[in-house]
Amino acid sequence: MTAPLPLNPLAGLLASKPPRRDTFEGWQYYRSMRRAFVPAPRLSLDEWRSMSPRQRSLHNLLRTATHVNLPLQETPMSLKVARLVQRRISNNALKVTAATWPGVMISGWGYQGKTETVCEVAADFEDSWQDLNEFMNPGVTPGTRALHAPVAYVQTPVTAKPKSTCEAILHFFGANTKNLTLPQLVRQVAGSLDDHGVRVLILDDITRLRLHRADDQDALDLVRAFMSMNVTLILIGVDIVGSGLLRGAKWDKRERQWVVPPPENARIHGLEVTQTERRFELVELDRFRYTTPHDIQAFHDYLGGLEDGLRLFKAEPGMLTEGGMPEYLMRRTGGVVGLLNRLIEDGAKEAIDGGRELLDEDLLDEIIISLDDPGRDPEAGEVPTIPAPLLSAENQTAAKPRRRRNTVFDDDGPMAAQAQG
Repeated sequence: MTAPLPLNPLAGLLASKPPRRDTFEGWQYYRSMRRAFVPAPRLSLDEWRSMSPRQRSLHNLLRTATHVNLPLQETPMSLKVARLVQRRISNNALKVTAATWPGVMISGWGYQGKTETVCEVAADFEDSWQDLNEFMNPGVTPGTRALHAPVAYVQTPVTAKPKSTCEAILHFFGANTKNLTLPQLVRQVAGSLDDHGVRVLILDDITRLRLHRADDQDALDLVRAFMSMNVTLILIGVDIVGSGLLRGAKWDKRERQWVVPPPENARIHGLEVTQTERRFELVELDRFRYTTPHDIQAFHDYLGGLEDGLRLFKAEPGMLTEGGMPEYLMRRTGGVVGLLNRLIEDGAKEAIDGGRELLDEDLLDEIIISLDDPGRDPEAGEVPTIPAPLLSAENQTAAKPRRRRNTVFDDDGPMAAQAQG
């Protein structure tokens, strides 16, 4: 018999709202707590029924928390991105010369896991870097704040302009940006990155910088300025190649990198810029495909990981990986990881609330995937197109409207004729 649950197993989870990771405190919270969640224990239906009503209710809540906090899984697509980012961060961090630090660009459509993949790699790097330096800033400058931030994660504002992007970077460190001009902001960004020992600067949703507006040149100048700050610059965005951020850049076939030419002027908004070409490796994080045996096996493996994390009492092995379920889930989500996770999360909640305790096509047909997220910009491609629900064969038959009977030759009788007359 499983030991009874404590009176409130969710006390720690519900104690406070986690901070956003685009601040120093929020990033540190994410880094230290990203693997701290403990999933619900696996109980049988009989064990659950033996609990008191309150314990059953709490266990159901803990199961729901488990389903919405499923661990990050590696996919062939994310593994390719993670290896490149990890290699570039590690190599650049050990440079002792003034050589140019190459950067990385991660492109892909919304809800495909770009941000989570990059943040996981960056957090692993900071764990190692902090341990290596005994949690001290090895390049601390006398008279500056004793704040060591090897990684800075910045969310580009939805209505991004060069000035607001600089303000977002300085907001990560809690710096005062009031009444500063763009040249002053750029210089303060450079100083903050240096003073706080930043080795990695992540700019998420960088393609929110609209390059069709009047301040196009300011945006391009800003990106080039970031390239000269001796950090590993990681840009995450939607369709980076088509966004204009690589305007003027050339593709080096031999090195398989984008080469960004130096600026025409030696200074950008008052910041001295090295007259050196900047190189970026561009990698795309794609969705799952269902075409080759390798693609199909990768998708099945991912579904198996999701299935293993679920806590549904009537779920049988192969619930998500056998029969027509993989094809159904591919049709419903288009292979987009974020849509797939959302469908499984919501389906598991419905399975618990409705007492079905398993996932099948009939239940998932009832789930409508909704992505109403004010933090994402649909115009920038951050919200993917959701495939229209395709009902299972049984539900299609049940939902199919009955064909209307042909009434052309019906005789409604003399009473109907009198009424029409």
